[in-house]
Amino acid sequence: MSDLSIFKKFNFDRPPVGIKFLLNKPSGIKKLDKTLAFCEMLPEAHQGSPFYATKEDFECVGPLILGMEEPDPIFESGQMGPKLGLFKEARANQRIYPPVPRLAQGTARYIVFSPMDKMTFEPDVLVFTADPTQAEILLRAYSYTTGKMWTAKGTTVIGCAWLFIYPYLSGELNFTVTNFSSGWNSRQVLPKGLVIISIPYDQLPMMVENLKEMEWVPSDYLEGRDAHNRRFQEVAEELKQEFLASK
Repeated sequence: MSDLSIFKKFNFDRPPVGIKFLLNKPSGIKKLDKTLAFCEMLPEAHQGSPFYATKEDFECVGPLILGMEEPDPIFESGQMGPKLGLFKEARANQRIYPPVPRLAQGTARYIVFSPMDKMTFEPDVLVFTADPTQAEILLRAYSYTTGKMWTAKGTTVIGCAWLFIYPYLSGELNFTVTNFSSGWNSRQVLPKGLVIISIPYDQLPMMVENLKEMEWVPSDYLEGRDAHNRRFQEVAEELKQEFLASK
């Protein structure tokens, strides 16, 4: 198992959750004992116990984007959105389906959720529920050694696909705010204003090393506007003098 203990230093109110997509049934992990929407499985895992879910455990379009069932023309024609007041016309709703990330048909028969400290597997995606200050540190760690640009991708509906599946398929971090997607709002999945950040497995080693090395709270963040301006000018002047001396 990879050492992810650096993330414990954030003291998140809700633990990071590892997600695993599996073709075969996991061993040593209990089956979910209720039906939930895909997005609701995240706070369920926050409660502290690992679990796995199958097609029968979802009460939403989760199985569709997990490749557990065939596309449904009622949804993919865009008929639902206008009825729910989320889109003006079916054609607007229909546009979201081609880009929505989804797993290949039949490749994931099981999906596992586990709080980080109970994981017995290498996660495909590690999902953080953070306040804005914690989120800023995570996003900065993503760019610290690479300069990687971070972006937020999502749609009005099926926000779960962008949080749980997109990072796994793309290898890119993704994030959203808890009340940005209709399902999260309607089901009141989590309190509003929290930042949900999903990090794919291949970015985790880099994130861990960057968090070990970088300054989590730069002094400029604490010293105020005037101190920041002075230091900025001092550094700029120092670099200018080095530049001139090198001619």
